[in-house]
Amino acid sequence: MKVLDTDIPEVKIIEPQVFGDDRGFFYESFNRKRFNEQLGLDVDFVQDNHSKSARGVLRGLHYQIEQAQGKLVRVVSGSVFDVAVDIRRRSASYGQWTGAVLSAENHYQMWIPPGFAHGFLVLTDGTEFLYKTTDFYAPEHERTIRWDDPDLAIDWPLEGIEPRLSDKDKTGTHFANAECFP
Repeated sequence: MKVLDTDIPEVKIIEPQVFGDDRGFFYESFNRKRFNEQLGLDVDFVQDNHSKSARGVLRGLHYQIEQAQGKLVRVVSGSVFDVAVDIRRRSASYGQWTGAVLSAENHYQMWIPPGFAHGFLVLTDGTEFLYKTTDFYAPEHERTIRWDDPDLAIDWPLEGIEPRLSDKDKTGTHFANAECFP
């Protein structure tokens, strides 16, 4: 596996080594020892999640203010534009975002450490999105920042796409008023 840098040093793209031929492909999607060694971390994932979404669904920007979750995200069918926003006040990249296309074709994964808000825009119908988390889901601590917040100015690839939002995502907090990490 290769670890690729993003605009925010702590957020990484993981490119697995894929072995393929005319029968299909194989790759190791996660190896705790290799992941921790190559990223210089000691991560223990406790929960796996799987969602399926139609084109245009936009989920996010979500985070938990307590029981903060690190996430290792990937797509197994279709494609998304995946975004991480640094919401750690003491960070040099506070209020900045980074994004990448994750797809079944490129097999990329994104590591989003605790202290970041996360969201994604589904680019193709029937996209299946998988992610591991470092802490359990705690709805009482979940927060949502508006996906279209002008202070963040995320460059979502919306050409020809009308975002489809949940009620929670329609009523997200503006970044200026969001509870953030120290």
